[in-house]
Amino acid sequence: MPSTHILTRDEAERRAELLTVDSYTVELDLTGHERGDTFGSRTAVVFDCAEPGAETFIEIAAERIEDAFLNGEPVDVSGYDPKAGLRITNLAARNELVVNAVCTYSTDGQGLHRMVDPVDKETYLYSQFEVADAQRVYACFDQPDLKASFTFQVRTPEHWTVISNMPAASETVVEALQTKVTLFETSVRMSPYITAICAGPYYGVHEVHDGIDMGLYCRQSMKDYLDPEGVFEVTRQGFDHFHEHFGVRYPLPKYDQVFAPEYNFGAMENFGCITIAEASFLFRSQVTDFELEQRANVILHEMAHMWFGDLVTMRWWDDLWLNESFAEWASHWANVEATRFSGAWTTFLSARKNWGYGADQQPTTHPVYTDAGDTEEIQANFDGITYSKGASILKQLVAYVGIEPFLAGLRAYFQQHQFGNAVFSDLLGELETASGKPLKDFADTWLRTAGVSTLRPEVAVDGDGNYTSVTVLQEVPAEHPTHRTHRIAIGLYDLEDGVLKRRDRIEVDVTGEATAVPELAGVRQPDLLLLNDDDLTYAKLRLDERSLATAVAHTSALEDSLARALIWAAAWDMLRDAELPASQFVELGCTSLTAEDDINIVTVAQRQVAGALAYADPSHRAELRERWARAAEAAMGAAAPGSDPQRSWAKAYASASRSEADLARLAGWLEGAGVPEGLAVDADLRWALLTVLVATGAVAEEAIDAELNRDSTADGKRLSFIARAVVPTAEAKQRTWERIVDPASENYVRRSSMLGFAPLDQADLVRPYLRPYLDAVPELWEKLGAQQAVEFSKLAFPSNLIDAESLAVLDAWLAEDRPAPVKRGVAEGRADTARALRGQELDARA
Repeated sequence: MPSTHILTRDEAERRAELLTVDSYTVELDLTGHERGDTFGSRTAVVFDCAEPGAETFIEIAAERIEDAFLNGEPVDVSGYDPKAGLRITNLAARNELVVNAVCTYSTDGQGLHRMVDPVDKETYLYSQFEVADAQRVYACFDQPDLKASFTFQVRTPEHWTVISNMPAASETVVEALQTKVTLFETSVRMSPYITAICAGPYYGVHEVHDGIDMGLYCRQSMKDYLDPEGVFEVTRQGFDHFHEHFGVRYPLPKYDQVFAPEYNFGAMENFGCITIAEASFLFRSQVTDFELEQRANVILHEMAHMWFGDLVTMRWWDDLWLNESFAEWASHWANVEATRFSGAWTTFLSARKNWGYGADQQPTTHPVYTDAGDTEEIQANFDGITYSKGASILKQLVAYVGIEPFLAGLRAYFQQHQFGNAVFSDLLGELETASGKPLKDFADTWLRTAGVSTLRPEVAVDGDGNYTSVTVLQEVPAEHPTHRTHRIAIGLYDLEDGVLKRRDRIEVDVTGEATAVPELAGVRQPDLLLLNDDDLTYAKLRLDERSLATAVAHTSALEDSLARALIWAAAWDMLRDAELPASQFVELGCTSLTAEDDINIVTVAQRQVAGALAYADPSHRAELRERWARAAEAAMGAAAPGSDPQRSWAKAYASASRSEADLARLAGWLEGAGVPEGLAVDADLRWALLTVLVATGAVAEEAIDAELNRDSTADGKRLSFIARAVVPTAEAKQRTWERIVDPASENYVRRSSMLGFAPLDQADLVRPYLRPYLDAVPELWEKLGAQQAVEFSKLAFPSNLIDAESLAVLDAWLAEDRPAPVKRGVAEGRADTARALRGQELDARA
């Protein structure tokens, strides 16, 4: 696979000064997909040059360039290097460049990805161009601020469907060749990274809403699981909501959503042609409301990008957060306001904000607004800070200026900059005008500094049980010592007849290192004192001793799901900071979570309880896991047959099962014996059960082959590689490692293998791979694309090696001179390992 050009900000700025791009005409020949790994690409780009006689370059990461012509004259392509792009000299004031190239299909999820469906052997293609991979398909000035109109023409087999940003203008069938040429309408002005081509025998359904032709596509073998009713319902609700509040209509005549197989991300906001991860959001098995809400959030997130990112686009990648934070905020806001998922802010706190807190405590943390020197550097910043911390800060900003002034500012911003590019100061100016409030200090404090504060209550109580003083301490990390102003609510909760009821709520501004709360002096101490009640600010929370004891025993007794999610967020962070023993965290799961009725909290917290075992003293980890298995089994048995809780607790029980009796029970479920009434042991649950049985040695590796014969689909193949990775033998680990580090491995094979490589109980099997992992990080950074290299450094990290010896090896490697992006995944894995080790030491003392 040819390397791409890594564009620097300086290069982009110079090229933007020099060029104004008018249009692209891109012709792709995809008819040879069965004969080889390449396809034909012809690009004609029309552009103006502000300095006639100057020279520049255009990105094209091709297998080879056949020829190129600038204003009718041949371009010397003999020295072409895809890492440098194609040099073009002696530019005129008005130019047309034509590049004829042979490009390569990918199997890494970037560029033009090709997969063959194992069910019907049909080929499916889809494009993924963010950050700078459009150059792998056609010649382009691959930066966000050189927008242009695009006209695509695609030659394919006759029975294929082709989907792009715009509707098809014509389809011409060449019957003798059994091919078809699809010509698309010319697009509005857009950036190259949000153009799109999806091609193959996709199955599609359509519906028109508010004048917009909405399409929904998937592979033919998955059409029975498409759920047009559910997806279109959220899509309709999203368009109605955003049209009502954003002031500018969605500008294209159609809006397609394509479920893409072997996809690297959750989804991508290609203008008018959204691609969504099939494996995550095209459900072929029973799912709970948690998964349905997550799908709705993804649908709305990508739709919000039609305004944030597509209509108005960042000038350069340091404003990536302008795309992602706003889409993250807008999707949850729309979910709450426009769909049935009215508790989406609770889910945001549980599933997304915790992601931001975790990323912000890494040694690699960065401000929400961050400088990006080049396109490779930005790859690692698609993280919890750019998405979730940024969205949390926007949520605070909305509360500060008010939703109506905030929306008025957005409307002005969209009107002013539609089809163009903007920077954060453009948006900030519109928000200041609309709200009448100065916002620069807020932006500088929250968006240009890194790190997260910890808010801790310091209380004193007299002999009658009344507060003599309450002070909120603001602790900040030494590396990022910014004391921010936090507007928080403080809730006072009393346990009455088994219910934790809020007696009072006050709002205060927390500033500096310590903020006294005189309103609480003389007030009777509650059973639970909850800082940041209603989740008004972005900060880690702590509980005083009495409140913590109440929380462990009675969190589920809180009436408000958001308050319960705050307790779980605080407890999880205390566990990770070695302030709460793992045994106590698991106890919280066994007592309160089993009585929780919010499936979103249940799903996230179940994963956290399972994760807490890494922080447990290894000498009694098995005992804790057994306690958790018994609690999950009881909760499963108490749940209504066929309900969301039953399925969620069945999966938690299976994951925690280690006893001979439990494993025999799981094996029975696979044979249809002893299955709880209402529990659907469908394809995905079967793989989950089998993976546990294989990992524990309860069944042999051959059982994977048998299950794959039963489920010989793309999903079955993907899940089979996870199961093979957990086989507890040295030989299986070696085979898995070879798949992981083979540059030729398909993206889904490598990812699945990494996901199963390092179970907590298989440290001895993984230990020999610590040094090979470290050796492979820089090697694969050279051989793979940046996105795949980042994923390898994070997912292949041997996270089950929680000991001082492993830390010493990691520290020695990190001390060597390497580029920061290469070190990043290792540094983050090392920090997580150190946290787990401190947690184990605390748990042993407890």
